[in-house]
Amino acid sequence: MPSTPTVTGRFAPSPSGPLHAGSLIAAIGSYLSARSQGGRWLLRLEDVDEGRVRPGAADTILRQLKALALDWDGPVQTQAARKNVYQDALEALQAQDAAYPCACTRQEIRGFGARYPGVCRAGLAPGRQTRSWRLRVPDILNPWEDRFHGWQYIPAIQGDPILLRADGYFAYMLACAVDDGEQGVSEVIRGADLLALTGVQRHLQSALGLPHPQYGHLPLLFNAAGHKLSKSADSPAWADDPSQAWEKTLHLLGWITPPDLHGADAALWRDWALTQMTEEKLLYRMTAAGL
Repeated sequence: MPSTPTVTGRFAPSPSGPLHAGSLIAAIGSYLSARSQGGRWLLRLEDVDEGRVRPGAADTILRQLKALALDWDGPVQTQAARKNVYQDALEALQAQDAAYPCACTRQEIRGFGARYPGVCRAGLAPGRQTRSWRLRVPDILNPWEDRFHGWQYIPAIQGDPILLRADGYFAYMLACAVDDGEQGVSEVIRGADLLALTGVQRHLQSALGLPHPQYGHLPLLFNAAGHKLSKSADSPAWADDPSQAWEKTLHLLGWITPPDLHGADAALWRDWALTQMTEEKLLYRMTAAGL
């Protein structure tokens, strides 16, 4: 009888547009890591922020992943229909005073700068009404080890994060923690833009009694203006050439690829990369560019 895989990875894009070159690093990197260890690779569409969802984007993402020969396990999970699950998690945090109501408006929050100063931590001022709910985060977070970047001692740079927004949408941080725990995700390979938030995510996982996945953060891509490629910045979709996508992504991860694979089918690139991963156990070769 086959043994149950001990590794479960995932790719969790938001259906706010097609995948771009930066997305491919997380997709291919997380796939290679999980599959090379004999593990599962899950696909989750993070549509918790329904206002950002674009019609047809989910189907486009699925077609792109299939073109890259990235096969996933089980059904594709979405978040929009799981609000009751996130509400239960929020209530669990409220019951242990790990979450608190916040009355601050967007204008007030912008005036605070990059870090929320905890204005509502001790309770709402007289006459103020609850607009959102925040996670109570300590000044000093427990250190954690990133697979590629070593030990991290990053404080909660944004202060206490929002869990339930004023518009009624649950925040990505809460939904992600709940879903990773429920799906048994044991490793998260993603872009370095989320490196600084990982300590807070781990604190949230602890508050909910959830295990901590192993985290590894891969390099980001920037455009000519120095801005990170992202869907929110309307970054261009990849050129729809699966072979070129594999070759360029592996080069960005520091790999040296054989010339005879240039122009090969995506499945050939995938199988070659998995063989290399199995033999060398190294996904990301840190370069001078680093992050």
